[in-house]
Amino acid sequence: MNEKELLILQLINANPFISQIELAEKTHLSRSAVAGYISSLTKEGKLLGRAYVLPKQKDIISIGGANIDRKIQALNHLQFGTSNPAESSQSCGGVARNIAENLGRLGCNVSLMTIVGEDHEGEWLLDYTKTFVDISPSQVSPNLATGTYTAILDNEGEMAVALADMAIYDSIDIDFIEKKWGYLASSAMVVMDTNLSADVLKHVIVRCKEDNIPLCITPVSSPKVKRLPESLQGVTWLIANRDEAEALSEMTINDEDDFFKAAEKIMKKGVEKVVLTRGDKGLIYLTQQGEKGILHPPKVHVEDVTGAGDSLVAGIMFGHLNGLNTEDACKIGISCSVLTLQSHETVNPALNHIRLQETFQQYFK
Repeated sequence: MNEKELLILQLINANPFISQIELAEKTHLSRSAVAGYISSLTKEGKLLGRAYVLPKQKDIISIGGANIDRKIQALNHLQFGTSNPAESSQSCGGVARNIAENLGRLGCNVSLMTIVGEDHEGEWLLDYTKTFVDISPSQVSPNLATGTYTAILDNEGEMAVALADMAIYDSIDIDFIEKKWGYLASSAMVVMDTNLSADVLKHVIVRCKEDNIPLCITPVSSPKVKRLPESLQGVTWLIANRDEAEALSEMTINDEDDFFKAAEKIMKKGVEKVVLTRGDKGLIYLTQQGEKGILHPPKVHVEDVTGAGDSLVAGIMFGHLNGLNTEDACKIGISCSVLTLQSHETVNPALNHIRLQETFQQYFK
């Protein structure tokens, strides 16, 4: 073996999941040259059918944001333009991360692909999350700060305004995704939030369609939903709130009929299943297979709304992975959301599949 072949073998031995792009970077060769060396080594029997072994099969991979969530809740009626007595707290957050933790607590084999800074916040996020989630697809950046999300809540727990510092996600580019594509290819479902750039979102949607990988898109906000491409062919599920649905359908939603009209417009972009949430009025769903319905949530005491949408998505995906139809999957989603609403935490620490089943049977059986 020459020096380059030996180096390639050493790199593969150290990381069996390394991509040709990464091998090219570490060996200072072109990707085509690396491919040639790989082919020769395989023919010589020094690589026994390696052919880029994929990571262990996962139920689901969640791609997008992992932030520090800071909540500041007014103790009295919130007054703008002046000081308000308040209580504050800090927890792990980020849409993709929250969804992954919810799924992990429910017993799913789930992984998280995100990026955090090489700082105390990033270290804390990953250390906490790895208890429930495989964080090996994630990356730590030494030059960027971990994302933060600060929510200002009124005295009833409703969000008045939120501030997001998410510049770190601009560093996730198509090359980043391609290097780690094996993690997506080995998953039964991909969930992606819209913290990523328009180019990356489009690339993942197209690649998932080409590789026949089910994909769920969950927007982060109405401005960020505009990053999605015009064609959503390849998107299996799209789960959005009213503001996001208005931005995506380019129409104003005033009543129940408008929700279905918006869902129809979104489906015409290529989405197979659309779920639109209506706050305390529940949700509607519409699918290419002709499923259509309205689900109303149970009346419960609300401690905090933060994270309820993320747990809804996690619950729907949990139902989908367990073979439920759209209506029952959405009921599971609402049940998961109810548990979050009754907790001060972004992800209810008491969540597990038994508690979820009990809640589902209490309200929907």
